[in-house]
Formats: sequence, structure tokens, C-alpha cells
Amino acid sequence: MAIVKVVKYDGPPNVFAWKHPDTQLGTWTQLIVNESQEAILFKGGQALDWFGPGTHTLETKNIPLLNKIINIPFGGQSPFSAEVWYVNKVTTLDVKWGTPTPIQIQDPKYNVFLPVRAHGQFGIRIKDARKFLTSLVGTLPAFTSNELIKYFRGAYLTKAKDSISEYLVKEKISALEINAYISEISDTLKENILPEFDNYGIELINFYVNDISVPEDDSAVIKLKDALAKKAEMDIIGYSYQQERSFDTLESAAKNPGPAQSSLLGAGLGLGMGLGVGRNFGRAFGDISKNLNVNETQKCPYCNGEIGAEYKFCPLCGKNLKADEDFIICPSCNTKNIKKAKFCSNCGYGFVKFCPKCKKQISDNQKFCIHCGAALIKKCQQCGHELDENTKFCPQCGNKVDGGNND
Repeated sequence: MAIVKVVKYDGPPNVFAWKHPDTQLGTWTQLIVNESQEAILFKGGQALDWFGPGTHTLETKNIPLLNKIINIPFGGQSPFSAEVWYVNKVTTLDVKWGTPTPIQIQDPKYNVFLPVRAHGQFGIRIKDARKFLTSLVGTLPAFTSNELIKYFRGAYLTKAKDSISEYLVKEKISALEINAYISEISDTLKENILPEFDNYGIELINFYVNDISVPEDDSAVIKLKDALAKKAEMDIIGYSYQQERSFDTLESAAKNPGPAQSSLLGAGLGLGMGLGVGRNFGRAFGDISKNLNVNETQKCPYCNGEIGAEYKFCPLCGKNLKADEDFIICPSCNTKNIKKAKFCSNCGYGFVKFCPKCKKQISDNQKFCIHCGAALIKKCQQCGHELDENTKFCPQCGNKVDGGNND
């Protein structure tokens, strides 16, 4: 049996604190502390002294407080009961962390709840060995990275959830796009978690988020990704959701056409399939759906607001949309306009007549201008037939009509 004991510890790097199993250490015990370690001597649960790198001889005269506690009847040669703790002071950068279950976060861009997982790693270093042992390690025989992750799991999970949610809401980005902002989120998490480690004598070197993801098999994620894929397809091809609904309606009607619609639908769908995919395709079907009255909106002739086709009164201005006596039909494009309109709201056709000579307003039934006396009736130069103001060819003889009066 050795007369002088040698106490030394060479453990793995993931062990942050280790207690020597022998508590009966005699005087002259040689305590060896490596360069990356720090040793603390405990007696009765009280930290008596600490030892830095080097070789130290444990004598009561080297430990003043212990010399007062222990009665030495054997001339300084008697054994004493004490505990020696080794604390690893090496910086550890590969402590792994992760969310064991998904965090439910409301996506600020699409307003749906998505389960979010996050994982990464962080680095620490024991800054205050005495505070670390007394406030965190306690009576454990050893303290490893597993205990560290378990003890601080509640802290980093809470901070991770708050930081990720706050960043999504603040930047108004989707959880599906958050991986582009991992660096900023990592810095924010480090600042939020650092005080939690500092309370136990631990210095947080860094805190990294390696990945933020959503489970691919979650129903909300599947629906959102399908909707985004459909939207991307529409953007690439060049049509909207309303146009797609019109296409579906036309296709359904073509499969079961009624007597009045069969020929028009067949021709319309044939035309649509023959066109190249793109905006021309959307416009072609838009015209067909308009002829079939499948559009779900109408334009108010009073306020020009876009409203539902089922309305009898405009919900925007309150006007009666079915009072035909209050309207005038544009002879150019057949658009319904209010009677007091001077120009068509669709094509710009002028309802108010002006004298071609003096440019002053005149009535519809006048044959001569009341201001300058100019003739207002246009006549065909070949057959003398009275013509409308905008007529380009005589309906009687087919003669081309010039822009002036032909009386």
C-alpha cells in the first residue's frame, strides 16, 4: 500500500466536473492538476480552497481553514476526510441541442399554425468553478454534457420558441422561408440565453441554430405547400384562380352540355385547347365565359365598382341596378350607362353631340346648330340617305362616307 497518494484525473472532454472517489486523503497527498483543469477541495460541503495547474501537496498548513477544523493528534501525519473536485476549463464547442417535439407557431404570412422543429449546437466554458459546483453540480459524482443539456433544456426551448416567433412576426416572413435568416436568429438566441448560463458560472461562447424545419407529413404543411405549388404554377402559366374556376366550369359544362350551350361550349373548349398556354389562353376562355354568363361579377354603372352579379342594388353606392329606364345603352359596345353620362364608361363613346363647326353642345334632334346655323344632318353624297354621326358606310347604297356633313 502506497504511503503517499497521487490524485489525478484525465477524463473525456464532455465531462465538465468530476469528484475523486477517495475521500480519505492523507497529508502529503500529491494533487496533480492539468493545464486545462481546476481543482477545488471540499470539507463538509464547504469549498475550502482551489488549486490551479501544477502539482500540489495536500497538507493542513496549506489549507488554513481545514487546519482550524481538524484536530491533529498525530503531528500533522494523520489522514483527513475531504473531497476533491476536478473542473474542466476547456472550451467545448460541440454541445448539441434540439427540440424534442415540434413548436406550434402561427405563420404570419399565411396565418396558419405550423409545427416547427429546430436544432443546433453551442459552445461553453466553465468561468467560475466554485459557483458552477455549488449551484449546479451539487452531490452528483460527475457532470457531463448530457446533464448540461437536460438542465438547460427548458431555458433554451422557451427562448428558442420566443425568438423564432418574434422574428417571424417582426420580419413578416413565413416559417417555410426562415432558414434564410438562421444567422440573425442564432445571434438573438445567444443574447437571450446567455444570462441563464452566467447565473451558474458558465460562459456561453456561441449558440448556433443549424436548421429550422417543419415536418413533411403534417397536414397543415402539406396543404400549404400544395397551395404554394399551385400558385407558382399559375404565376408561371399566367392565369388567376378565378380564371381557373371558369375553366373548370366550362369543362364541366362541356361534358354535360345543354341544348343551347352544346355548340358554343364545344367550339370554345376546342379553341382553348388549340391555343398556346399563356395569357392568350386566359383571355380566350375569359371571352367564352363572359358569353356564357359564368362571370360572377358586374360593374356598377354609377360608381364603376366591381360587385357581384347577383346584386339588384349596388352595395357600394346603393343605386338600383335593374331600373332600365335610368340607363342608356352604348351603340358602340352595348355597355349600360347612366342617362346623365356624357361618355361610355367602357369604350369612351360620346353620348353628347357637339357642333362640328363651332364645337358647342347641341341636342340630338336638332338639324341645324342653334349657335352658328351649321347643318347637323349627315347625308350620303350618292343617294342622299340620312346617316348617323358615326356611320362610315351608307346602309342604303354602301357608299363610303367622309367625315364632314353631306347635305
